[in-house]
Amino acid sequence: MTYRNIQVRQFSGAGGAEITGVDLASASDDAIAEIQRALAEFLVVTLPDQPLDDAQLARFTSRLGPFGLEPFVEGDTTHPNVIAVIKEADEVRRLNFGGNWHSDWSFLETPPSYTLLHARQLPPYGGDTLFANQYLAFESLSEGMQTLLKGQRAIHSARRPYGPQSHNANGKHLRSMKIKTGPEAMAEYSHPMVRRHPVTGRNALFVNRVYTIRLDDMTEAESAPLIGFLTEHSIRPEFIIRVSWRPQMLTIWDNRVVQHLAVNDYDGHRRELHRTSVLGEAPVAA
Repeated sequence: MTYRNIQVRQFSGAGGAEITGVDLASASDDAIAEIQRALAEFLVVTLPDQPLDDAQLARFTSRLGPFGLEPFVEGDTTHPNVIAVIKEADEVRRLNFGGNWHSDWSFLETPPSYTLLHARQLPPYGGDTLFANQYLAFESLSEGMQTLLKGQRAIHSARRPYGPQSHNANGKHLRSMKIKTGPEAMAEYSHPMVRRHPVTGRNALFVNRVYTIRLDDMTEAESAPLIGFLTEHSIRPEFIIRVSWRPQMLTIWDNRVVQHLAVNDYDGHRRELHRTSVLGEAPVAA
C-alpha cells in the first residue's frame, strides 16, 4: 500500500507499524485518512515525538470518530474523555490497569473501534504493551473449529473486574486510577465469537479472558474448556506485536481485531499514559 502523506515502517511480523512524517496537532485530512488506512493494514501503529496535551489528544481523537464510552473509569479533570492511566512507584506487587489479556470494553453493545494511548511518564525499563493479532488467531484454527465458531455467540460482562465483589471494589487495587465499580457491571451482552471487520472484511476471533464469561445458552462450567482453549490460543507468540514506549509517543490500535496486555514489570517506578477511545459499531458475525 502506498502512503503519500506519512512514512510507514512495519516493525513486527504479526503487524504493527511506526508512522513518522506527520505532526498530529496540525495533520491534514489526507494524513488522517492514511493513518486509518495504516491501522487497517497493520492493526497497531506508533507515532513517536508527538508532544500532545490532553486537549490536543482529545481533538485528534475526535478526528477519527466520536468518542467511545468509558463506563467504569472517570475522565481526567483536563478533559472528560481522557483517562489518566497511572501506576505510582509505591504501588508494588499489585495488579496494574490492563494487566490481563483483553479487548477494551467488549461487554458493551458497541465496543471501541480504536483506542489511543499517549506516553507522559515512563519507567527506566519495562512497561511495554503487547498486542495479539486476532485475524491470525482465527485463521490459524482448523477448518472444523472455524466452522463451529462462526455459528456461535458468547456472553461478555464487566462483572469480574468491576462488579460489587471484584478486586477493584475494595479500593486497594489501582488506587491511582479513578475506577468505578457497582452492580451495573453485572450486565451481560451477547457478541459473535468471530466478527467481520467493517473495513477489511476479514474475520477475527472475538473472545478474551477478562470479559468473555460463557457461550450463549451454556453454563460457565460447560463453556470453560472451549473458552480456555481459545483464550490461550489467541495469544500465541507468533501473533504478538510488542510496543516499547518512548516519551511523547502515541500508540493507536484497532480494538476490534487485537487483544492487548500492559506488562507489569517496573515495580518501584512511576508510569503515566493518557488514554482516549473512538466509538465502534456492534460486532457483525463472520
